[in-house]
Order: sequence, then structure tokens, then C-alpha cells
Amino acid sequence: MRTRRRERNPATQMIIGLFVIGLGMLFLLDNLGWLDLDLRIHVVPTVLIAVGILKVMQTRTQSGTVVGGALILAGAVIMLKSLGFLYIDWRVLWPLFIIAAGVAVVVKSTINRKTLEQGSASLDKDVSDSTVNITAIMGGYKNRILSQDFRGGEITAIMGGSDLDLRQASINGEAVLNLFAFCGGITVKVPIDWTVVMEGTPIMGGFEEKTVPPAAGGVHKRLILRGYVIMGGVEVRN
Repeated sequence: MRTRRRERNPATQMIIGLFVIGLGMLFLLDNLGWLDLDLRIHVVPTVLIAVGILKVMQTRTQSGTVVGGALILAGAVIMLKSLGFLYIDWRVLWPLFIIAAGVAVVVKSTINRKTLEQGSASLDKDVSDSTVNITAIMGGYKNRILSQDFRGGEITAIMGGSDLDLRQASINGEAVLNLFAFCGGITVKVPIDWTVVMEGTPIMGGFEEKTVPPAAGGVHKRLILRGYVIMGGVEVRN
């Protein structure tokens, strides 16, 4: 099954660029003494809100929307408390963040279970192994895919890491893998007969490809990597 190629949204790229420019201008004005920025009040919650919005715009899954919404909520709560609009002690606030993270895990597991049940009902062979939906938050996730009809999916790493091994998998034509790393890292291992196409956007981070070029005249198999790396890294190798 051939995955339809989707072009990156220019509006999203423009929003990212304007946000980075604005953040740089704020730091410049602060260093020049024209502004008095408080890192706790202004910068950290603003970055969390911006990253959450970016994740919601980029995701193709319900669990990704939950993660993006949680980042937006965390940034908004921190900003409101720091500005004095929300009177909650930090000893009460940080357990609430832990509870929210647990709720996100439960929601994600429920979504994954429903997906597996729907796949079994439709008798779609190896549906659960043909696509991936990985979320690593403050932890590590390793997975090996054996499907001979890999169709792509989504990987999110926030202050954590994900290692996806596709070296024993195969693609029928083309697959798209959406990546999102915030203060985290993602490693993707691919077979030597795959062509890797990088279409990601690094923001104070980086994409690095260490694959061997496939032999000429072979079956055309393309893995397209899209998404955003913010203060993190993505590595693709054989």
C-alpha cells in the first residue's frame, strides 16, 4: 500500500520562524537592558505553550493531541501562577502534573487498545505492526518492527528517547514517519535498501543521517521523515 505524500504546511513553517525571531528579539532586548525578563515567568511557560501548539498542529493521532494539550496546559498554569493569577502552592501543583501525566498514559493505552480491536474486527493483517504510535516522556522506548508492509506512523519524545528498529521490516513503495522531539532524542534504524528522505525542521536541534546509499536498480523503497526537533536530535542509520 503506497502512502500518499503530504507536503509541509508553509503557514506552519512561517509561524515557527516568527516565533524563533520573536524569542531571539526578546533575549536581545533583555541583554541590552531594555527589558527585564524573568525566565520563570516569561520564557519557560511561553516555550511550553508554543511547543504544545506545534505538537497539536503536527500530530495525526489522538494521543499526540493529548500530549500537545498537556504541554499547553502546563505552560498556562505555570504562567498564571507566576503572574499571581493562580494561587496554588508548588507542593500541590507538581503532584497534579504527575497525575496529568498518568492520565495521558491511560488515555494513550485506551486509544491503542481500541485501535487493535478495530484492526482485529476488520481482519487487516498485521495492522498493529504496520504502523507505529510511540510516545516517550522522561523515559526510554525501544521497539522492533517486523512487518513487511510498514506504513509509517508517529514518534514523540519529550525529555526522553525512542529507538525504532526497522532493519527487518519492508516497505511497499513509500511510508511517512512523523517525528517530534522536545529535549529528547529519536533513533531510527533502517535496512540498507531503503532511501531516507529528510523533511524535518530542527529548532536548536538536529537531524543526522548515517545510512548507506541503496544499490542502483533495486526496488524503490522510500521512508520520509517529517516533523520537528526542538533542543533534541534525530539520528537515522543502518
